[in-house]
Amino acid sequence: MSLLLFLLWNKCSKETLFLGHYFSNNKFNNLILERYLKDGIILKILVLATDYSRPDGIVSLHYIHTRNRWYLQKGIDVSVVSFNAKSDYTLEGVKVYTLKTYEKQLKNVSFDLLISHAPNLRNHYRFLKKYGENFNNVVFFFHGHEVLRCSEIYPKPYSFVKKSPIVSVVSRELYDLFKLRIWRSYFSKMAYKSHFVFVSHWMFNMFIKFVKVDRNLINPKKSIIYNSVGENFEKVTYDTTKEKKYDFITIRNMLDGSKYSIDIVTRVAKNNPEYTFCVVGKGKFYEYNKKPDNLIWIDKNLTHKEVIEMLNESRCALIPTRADAQGVMACEMATFGIPVITSRIDVCEEIFSEFENVGFIDNQKEEIDIEPIYKKLNKPNQNKNEKYFSKNTIEEEVKLFYKLRGSQKA
Repeated sequence: MSLLLFLLWNKCSKETLFLGHYFSNNKFNNLILERYLKDGIILKILVLATDYSRPDGIVSLHYIHTRNRWYLQKGIDVSVVSFNAKSDYTLEGVKVYTLKTYEKQLKNVSFDLLISHAPNLRNHYRFLKKYGENFNNVVFFFHGHEVLRCSEIYPKPYSFVKKSPIVSVVSRELYDLFKLRIWRSYFSKMAYKSHFVFVSHWMFNMFIKFVKVDRNLINPKKSIIYNSVGENFEKVTYDTTKEKKYDFITIRNMLDGSKYSIDIVTRVAKNNPEYTFCVVGKGKFYEYNKKPDNLIWIDKNLTHKEVIEMLNESRCALIPTRADAQGVMACEMATFGIPVITSRIDVCEEIFSEFENVGFIDNQKEEIDIEPIYKKLNKPNQNKNEKYFSKNTIEEEVKLFYKLRGSQKA
């Protein structure tokens, strides 16, 4: 058993009541932020990231860097420990350090907050156990698989995808059980100085289901703050006047993950031969599955600029999914203003409940008539929905950080 645990490891109150009162008071949030900004007080935070984007163009967990750049604009002093970094560097003003640098130079530096994105056992938990006492406030951001039992959430892979050996499957399942047990104990013990941020209500409900921490303990210490969309999708609006090449477009970086539901897109195209469908993304799906004549596959990944160009050449985005904590790409498309059709699953219904330009299909339905769904969405002069703008997402994180700093001083 000890050997198994070793392998799994390498794979991978008063304060509650006080904070509960203030976290429910949005007026307090704004006042404390205004006070700190007026007084010129700089908030000093340390961000833990398993990996991080680099100056040489390698992009990794870029949603963390997007946040950090916004924090800098708001006067926050941001330092990052990237566990995969081999050397220290600066990226667009954000200081990124190796773990070795933290241990040699930064462990005695005082930070107001420690931020942990998508915490794992191998890196984040070890760091917290070793250096957690150095921090009075820890904020955990949960983005997905880190607190899920993956076998229950994610669909089985496509048949053409190489199967993992049974040993790997069992190991993954055991690791998940081990991971959840460790986090249950740790979060329960450290809740008094922690705050928990979830990117959707669905993500929070899954956290409670799988980690099994007392909901009454977590509720006063949690926030639901959605991921923001890219800056381009805030500034630019869908061009309804441009000539359209495609009726429906699906854009995915990787087609071969079953959660991205390219089989459903293909089925919809087959059921609706009068429309033209375009699928953009890398993968081998269409090497193993027959492509309908009315479906065009573009075998490449797109930049943000190219995504906007192709959306403007299409009448509707078709983005089904089988599992998502939020689904940022679909949020970007909906915010951009193009009609979007996605899957009728709990998280999608939550995320798009306020979007008039989003409709839903049932993943399990064999015959899907896309026309009536699209016609309901094809409404002119829709106002741009700002729900996932940075000012309504990352700005809320900034307010939360200053609020935690304020409660620490109180």
